[in-house]
Amino acid sequence: MNAKEIMSRVDHTLLKQTATWEDIQAICDEAVKYQAATVMIPSCFIPRIKEKYGDALKIATVVGFPNGNCNTAAKIAETAQALADGAVEIDMVINIGMLKAGETDYVTEEIRALKRVCGDRVLKVIVETCFLTEEEKIAACKCVNESGADIIKTSTGFGTAGATLEDIALFKKHINENVGMKAAGGIHTREEMEAYINAGCCRLGASAAVKVLKDEL
Repeated sequence: MNAKEIMSRVDHTLLKQTATWEDIQAICDEAVKYQAATVMIPSCFIPRIKEKYGDALKIATVVGFPNGNCNTAAKIAETAQALADGAVEIDMVINIGMLKAGETDYVTEEIRALKRVCGDRVLKVIVETCFLTEEEKIAACKCVNESGADIIKTSTGFGTAGATLEDIALFKKHINENVGMKAAGGIHTREEMEAYINAGCCRLGASAAVKVLKDEL
């Protein structure tokens, strides 16, 4: 697998609390130059990116990030504003506490509500696997299946751990055929990126991707 093929699946990401507009411009420049799938950034920067870069790159952002336990109305409003500003993909964090309490209807309905707002634009669902038991991960897969969301995603990168190949294998057993998978958090090497793609991931959240692959691009 060549480096361009890997980059075409990467959401080039900068979500640190300290990120400045200068930092964001740097990763946008990289995303354009190296043809990343999207640039994944905090929503406050979307209008500036849209104004400066136009259609040169696809903008993705996060909703309910990183904890996921704000109310559904807030997530809906955040999603609607991000799309209005120019985002074309949304990564939402589920309400992890509700899932762990067995309130799967709440989780499913919240995801479904955000998918209605997204319409034909991509909605990725972050389930934050580091906080879940195997049974809860399977329940999360069911919620994503029933909600109509597009992609299930392992992690925010702000939890206690990130993606594992074991979790991707578990997802693959329990998601519908039309649901994609995104691995994120702790992916640092070319070998890891390739392994996740070979395991079935259509997207990677890998802030290190350009640094690792740039000599091959």
